[in-house]
Amino acid sequence: MKVKIDHVHGHGDASEERVLLSVVEDCNMSYYMVADTSYTADGRISNKHRHTHWFQSTAVKKGERISLHTKPGTYQTTINGGVKWHHFYFGLKTPIWNDDGDAAVLFEMNTWKTTKARP
Repeated sequence: MKVKIDHVHGHGDASEERVLLSVVEDCNMSYYMVADTSYTADGRISNKHRHTHWFQSTAVKKGERISLHTKPGTYQTTINGGVKWHHFYFGLKTPIWNDDGDAAVLFEMNTWKTTKARP
């Protein structure tokens, strides 16, 4: 993957909660999605994904950072310590990663097809 999850920060507090990611190769974020999940009793990742964020089409470069905030907001970029940060938002007022065993999962999607529910 060209992007990696580093840490879930501020878990349990919607105003502070965010997933921090690093860009390890130039890419476009439209090929990535983050979902929350939990673990099963035997330690495997559950297939119960309750919240997903499919990133908007945004070119990112190696060394840049991404912050996916739980709270409402509008995409923006900032510079902190000489590093460019891309800020994305779930748009929620309640926390996502608030229970023991919750986990953030990063998906890289190379292709997809959309089908309308009602043609």
